[in-house]
Amino acid sequence: MKSLMLVWLMLCGVGSAHSFENSMAERTRACTACHGEQGQAGPDGYYPRLAGKPAGYLNNQLQNFKQGRRHYDLMARLIEPLSDAYLQDMALYFSGLKVSYPKPTLTAGSASPAVLARGRVLTLEGDASQGLPACVACHGDKLTGVAPFVPGLLGLPLDYLNGQLGAWQSGQRRAHAPDCMAQVVQRLSSDDVMAVAHYLARLAPPLDASPALASQAGARAKLLASSDTWRCGSAPLAKGQP
Repeated sequence: MKSLMLVWLMLCGVGSAHSFENSMAERTRACTACHGEQGQAGPDGYYPRLAGKPAGYLNNQLQNFKQGRRHYDLMARLIEPLSDAYLQDMALYFSGLKVSYPKPTLTAGSASPAVLARGRVLTLEGDASQGLPACVACHGDKLTGVAPFVPGLLGLPLDYLNGQLGAWQSGQRRAHAPDCMAQVVQRLSSDDVMAVAHYLARLAPPLDASPALASQAGARAKLLASSDTWRCGSAPLAKGQP
């Protein structure tokens, strides 16, 4: 409990026994304790990268934890006392960090060629027979995200990818309605979830892993955005978000 209080003080910018520089880099040390130096991802394969992700997406996720759409008790308790303006400042800070990505560490033998082939098809082409759009349709042609609200899918550990896709399937993770990710993942079998996670976890990010701008989104993304079938509630709500 004492360590949790110290972390809370750091996030709020309140002084403690050890003085620290009054900067966002210092105040977010509580975040980087789990999410890695400068938010480049935790070493245990569970805590995801924060650096360089779109600010709108990061702010939405902080609000999701605060309002109970995502469930992780430590996160919820850490951000509960923080104002919406402060959460937005944190999101802007991490989105502005340009930190190199580590190389993928998965070995070739940990998934069969058939599994990886299926993951590639779902990621790049989707599956019309199941009504599944491709991952690139929303997350950008390079899978590095689309600013300001859609995250990249590269540089994420296998365990994290599996855990989050599973959380969408079970309803443990939710977003603003209409919750397009929940609808997509419900159409995936457990084998398909594993295939997508294994394929994505092996992809090396490009040298420029910045998220694309919405105006630069590919034709598939623009077609999907105009569809009545797949509609994401996070982006429009975030513009006037509480």
